[in-house]
Amino acid sequence: MRALEPIAWVGPAVVLIVLVVLWPVIEMIRSSFLKISRFGVVQGSNGLANYDKLFNEKDFADIMVRSVIWVVAVVALTVLISLALAQLFNQRFPGRKIARWALIAPWAASVLMTAIIFKWMLDPEVGVINQIRLKLGLIDAMGGAAADQLGDASTAMPWLVFVAVFVSVPFTTYALLAGLATIPSDVYEAARMDGAGRLRTYWSITLPLLRPALTVAALINVMNVFNSFPIIWAMTHGQPGYSTATSTILMFILKGSDIGESAAMSVVNFGMVIVLTVIFLRVSRWNKEVA
Repeated sequence: MRALEPIAWVGPAVVLIVLVVLWPVIEMIRSSFLKISRFGVVQGSNGLANYDKLFNEKDFADIMVRSVIWVVAVVALTVLISLALAQLFNQRFPGRKIARWALIAPWAASVLMTAIIFKWMLDPEVGVINQIRLKLGLIDAMGGAAADQLGDASTAMPWLVFVAVFVSVPFTTYALLAGLATIPSDVYEAARMDGAGRLRTYWSITLPLLRPALTVAALINVMNVFNSFPIIWAMTHGQPGYSTATSTILMFILKGSDIGESAAMSVVNFGMVIVLTVIFLRVSRWNKEVA
């Protein structure tokens, strides 16, 4: 009986993983080979027709490239800003506790609500950002009062990236703050005794010792951003055309007309997340010992 005791502890977790993770993945893959009406009625096997139809969508290649650029841009900016903020908030200064609490606000708020607020702020007629542009005399230089910042991909994508970074920075900063808290103070004392400057100390001591926390935070961001849906959908619906759509948005749009093709897009998304994760882990050398 003692040999079976571990099952009592591990069993519920295994069952949960099977029901919440493995079963949906299996169903997703199975559905991608079926012909399913837009009402959800299975009409039989469809072979590779769903994938063939998906890969022949005229905007498919552009959307996949945009999805990768979206992930790289958001995660890179998030990590860089969070590194600076974590280093700042790790110092002692008046009002540090208030500043830390203020940083939680974008994280605590609903992502969808944040996206809708920014959409309202960017309204070409009554949005507060347009009003600020008017006060600063920038209204003509930026397309006039009727210019819709979310109506053109060249201006919409930077705003989408900004909002995604805005909601991602708090979690990443706190993850890095936790990592900074684990670095022993005596290594900094040794660096000062050796005559190392602040920049040298940060590059040679802080960053290497922060790598485990940085790797985890960045990896979570890669997966979250790639699968991000509320920000783009609430602000642009992937429009105009598919010019601001990512693969997740395309998957949702396809669901309304062809569930099988949408399932195929889900499988491609799943594969892309795995590929991006593997590439990130190899580049970050997560399993290498810190020298």
